[in-house]
Amino acid sequence: MSAPTQEIGTAAARDVRSVFTFPNPVNELAARTVAGGVLLLSALTLVLSITVGTGWLWLSALLAYGFVARVLAGPTLSPSAQLATRVIAPRLGPAKLVAGPPKRFAQSIGAVVTITTVILVALHLAGAAQLLLLVMVVFATLESIFAYCVGCKIFSRLMQLGLIPAETCEACANISLRTATQAN
Repeated sequence: MSAPTQEIGTAAARDVRSVFTFPNPVNELAARTVAGGVLLLSALTLVLSITVGTGWLWLSALLAYGFVARVLAGPTLSPSAQLATRVIAPRLGPAKLVAGPPKRFAQSIGAVVTITTVILVALHLAGAAQLLLLVMVVFATLESIFAYCVGCKIFSRLMQLGLIPAETCEACANISLRTATQAN
């Protein structure tokens, strides 16, 4: 391979990697805004599926897409995260930076729950799908309104148990790094 061709290949690989990354640190205001969107869509889907008909449960596919997109690429491929990071969060005040790995872990939990919801819908198990949507409503309410990230708490506990190595999230393990990051 010639030098220019190799440079183009390296640049392309770098561009793909830049798309498929998760930010660290994360603006908590943006994360809470995204959770607010998840809350609204989860609650809407749940209410419509109970009152109008279970056909509305297919909206959970939008939730699943959003979570998978955010796990794979942070806000890059998620329309709700783009809206949150570029439009809404900047208008809410100065960024409050928090560690990225726990937020990505929380997004992974959301992906598992919503993908499972979609599978349950496909299997015509509406009641089970509605139950998982209720879980999403609770978790998203805690994050968006009360700044309590259930996935982040689980991540922290897994770190304490040694199931997630400390180097995965140095800012999580070192309180002085968290304090310094939040002060900026």
